[in-house]
Amino acid sequence: MPRGRYSLHDPHDHTPLGEEHFHCAPGPSGWRYVSQLTTPSGDHAGSVDLALDELGRPIRLELHAASWQVRGAAIDGVTWVRTDPTGTHATEGNAPAHAFTGRSPAFLIATARLLRLTPDSPATRVRLVAFTEPVLAPRTLDQSWALRNRETHATDNGLLTVDEYQVTALDTGEQHTVHIAGDVVLAAPGIELEDLDSPPSI
Repeated sequence: MPRGRYSLHDPHDHTPLGEEHFHCAPGPSGWRYVSQLTTPSGDHAGSVDLALDELGRPIRLELHAASWQVRGAAIDGVTWVRTDPTGTHATEGNAPAHAFTGRSPAFLIATARLLRLTPDSPATRVRLVAFTEPVLAPRTLDQSWALRNRETHATDNGLLTVDEYQVTALDTGEQHTVHIAGDVVLAAPGIELEDLDSPPSI
């Protein structure tokens, strides 16, 4: 069960956004990721709870940020309920998308597990619903993912396979690189792995 800490920053101007303390593990039905978010000053800023089925589809998502809450799942595309801080207004949404995304590294792992790319796979288009802090506003976006390289490295705990993905935002053409080992993001725009207590799950 990998457990560790990511630091988050603005990918454009590198302003610190806080930290994400996480643990994740494969389970009998798929994979689960749970984390707590803190601000740069150390205050609690929200949480992520994401469960995937064995095919990488989101069977449960719960996000908290600035007292806003989102609960979602893959139903008729993806469906979610977004609740305001007072708890009096809940808005249901639905989109013909494959999965969810957001600032958390969990969503990069989830998309990679959903697509199951190999180095021989062509670039694959995926439609995602992103929830943006601080109010978890939903936005549908299209990305293209390609697995550009797969390398195996020797470590004290055995061999570690690192996948290098090229992710393209299809609305702007902006490209970036994501490095993933098992179910841990090693590096991505705005994300740095600071601590890892145990090796990634295969």
